[in-house]
This record gives sequence, structure tokens and C-alpha cells, in this order.
Amino acid sequence: MSRNAAFSPPPDARAYRLRTARGEFAVVDSPVADGVAPRGVVLLLPGFTGSKEDFTLLHRPLGARGYRTVAVDGRGQYKSDGPEHDESAYARSELARDVLAQAAALGTRVHLVGHSLGGQIARAAVLLDAAPFLSLTLMSSGPARISESQRQRVKLLRDALDTMTMAEVWKVMQAMGPPEEVGAPTPAHGPEDPERLRDRWLGTRPAQLLATGRQLCTEPDRVAELAAVPLPCHVLSGDFDDTWPVPLLDEMARRLDARRTVVAGAEHSPNTDQPLATARALADFWDDHPGRPAPPPRHLPRGRGGPA
Repeated sequence: MSRNAAFSPPPDARAYRLRTARGEFAVVDSPVADGVAPRGVVLLLPGFTGSKEDFTLLHRPLGARGYRTVAVDGRGQYKSDGPEHDESAYARSELARDVLAQAAALGTRVHLVGHSLGGQIARAAVLLDAAPFLSLTLMSSGPARISESQRQRVKLLRDALDTMTMAEVWKVMQAMGPPEEVGAPTPAHGPEDPERLRDRWLGTRPAQLLATGRQLCTEPDRVAELAAVPLPCHVLSGDFDDTWPVPLLDEMARRLDARRTVVAGAEHSPNTDQPLATARALADFWDDHPGRPAPPPRHLPRGRGGPA
């Protein structure tokens, strides 16, 4: 099998723009595997500088377990629209309301998964309204701001964005090494080749990076608020993480009374480092928290204008 085939979504997955009450969002929507009984729908939120492609290696194994997976580019990420320079559009509350709109557009309660920054956005959405969700998985996403070492690297990135073009910043990142957040997935582990990673970087809006980078460096601890929400939670990470150290994630899981999964051999992006083990842990958790049955999946469109 070629590298491109190995890193491609299932052939019946569809890329389209999901229409919501808050605009359209680029998604990859992958159905349940043929002959498998549907067990639920999953909404996947990427991290800082990430995109829906970060979840490519999860679609097939989760579809085989009965889960339709919908990976989304958030506002201003890669192929989803957003203002170039208005940071207010990317306030945490605005991004959380986008997630609620995405879930509503899918037409059923969903299992919500957020990777890193995406986990903190997912948490904010749940704290606004938990009703659309069957469960919450925080993947390599910690209780508050990122570690000091990563704050310094994100600050360097934000300073560069204040004075340089996106193309110029990309060249600098290749020379100095990006923050852990910025570097995931790497071409060695993820579904993207270097040129496509560059295209994704250039497609992301500078204001989105500035606003969300600041949020990563200042996020307050909201674990007690989340623990008060009656929603099953899952804290999943690799066995090494410099963005939020693993013992900190262990402690957060205890505070949430959440399921805790540590994926051996994975770092900040278990979804790309160890996708099969990650998919198995996710599906095992959802199997234990099915909620009401999901309706049969609708036809997945090939072009613009996905299910509303």
C-alpha cells in the first residue's frame, strides 16, 4: 500500500462544508463501515494550527466500531472561513458557540472529542450547553494554560506573526522548530506531507492563531466547573507530553472522575502517533456511554452544502 493510500480517509468519506446557524465549516465526514451497526456520531475538534486532517487515521478504525466521525476545521482554520485580522471573532466563547452550532447541524447528540486547544474549546462548549453531547473526551488537553516552555515558544510565534507574513513565519518555524502544538502532526507520523502542511499553515487566518495562542497561554482552570456537569468524561493522552505534563492530566482525570487512558508510545498527538490504540480506547469509552441510539446515517454529499 502506498503512503498516500495508508493516510487517506475511507473511500466513502466526504469532504464538504457543513451549513450551520453560524456559517459553514469544512468537514471530513466518514460513515460507519459497511455491515456494521451504527453506534453513534462523533465530532472531532483539532488543536492549535491543526485541522480536520489530524484525525485522518482514526476514521477507518472508528467506522469499523460503528461510529460515524465528523472532523471539522474550526473558524479560521485551514479551509473554514474567518476574518484575517479581527481577533474578537475567535474569542473562546465564540468558538464554543460554533461547536454547539456544528453539533446542532448534525441533527443528533454527539460524542465530542477535542485535541489540545480543541479540548479547551470543547470544554467551553459543554459549559455553555451540555445537552447536545453524549460524552466529552479531552485528548492531550489540560486543565489550564500550557506549560512554561510551550508558552515561551507560542509567544515567539505570536511575536513573529505581529511583524511577518504567514509564509515568512513558516520558514522560520522550519529552521527553529515549532511549539509542540504547532508541530503536530509531523510528516513522520501524520497524514500530511510537508507541502500540504505548509498549505494548511498558509490557509489558517493570522487572527485565529494570535487569539488562540493567547488563550493557550492564559486559560484558567475550569475543571471544577466541568466536574459539576453530568456528562461522562474521558482524559486521553500519550505517555509523554510537554504541553501539559502527564501527571497533570492524571490529576485532572481524578478531579473529573473521568476515565483515564494513557496511550503507550504516543506523545502530544496520540491520534497520529498511535491511531489504532487511540481509536480502540475512544470506542471502548463510547460503547460504555451510548446514550440514546443514533439515527441511521444520511447520504453524505460530495460537494458543498452538507447536511444542515
